[in-house]
Amino acid sequence: MPKRGYHHGNLKEALIEAALVLIREKGPTGFTLSEAAKRAGVTPAAVYRHFEGREDLIAEAALQRYRIFADLMEHAYRDGQPSALAAFEATGRAYLAFARVHPGHYIAMFESGISVNRTTELSHASQRARNVMDRAAQELCHNMSEDRRPPHPRSAPIFGQCHMVLSNYSPAIQQARKADLRPKIYWKQGLVCICADWVCCHQMDRESPNGL
Repeated sequence: MPKRGYHHGNLKEALIEAALVLIREKGPTGFTLSEAAKRAGVTPAAVYRHFEGREDLIAEAALQRYRIFADLMEHAYRDGQPSALAAFEATGRAYLAFARVHPGHYIAMFESGISVNRTTELSHASQRARNVMDRAAQELCHNMSEDRRPPHPRSAPIFGQCHMVLSNYSPAIQQARKADLRPKIYWKQGLVCICADWVCCHQMDRESPNGL
């Protein structure tokens, strides 16, 4: 592909797309800015008009994909309809499907080592997605009996279980792998684990003299 120097119609987006492909192929630390430039068809010097280094490029890719991911999660949640459980499962399936279809996006967001607190924009985009999971968890727990309901439902166990499922069952995340990941089946398994985690945490809250 001939290099186009600085005169690229949308250099920034082209570099982000190139980075996502390279992340999927080599991992977040397995490529250089020069490789991203070559994949985008521009000279290495052109990259520095937008990014100071590889981490800046990955962070921008993560930011854009978090925004897409948050939109997807909100669409899946559907304001908790038709039921709390259905909405909860829908957000889980959406999470897993996103990672399966877009492994480069997922790795940039969750496995690149880039902190979501790197920039205010990235933090806000990440939190918007997490807020959907928080609402799903809270509505699901609202239907539990009082003695089994965790006092502070939160999404961290949900994200953790989703990540565990992907790590154990998705070759796309381990090395742009293409195994048959069945989101509905594994998410239901994860749901059991999540509920068990919440019950255990609740029991610890009740038994701790400090209530911690």
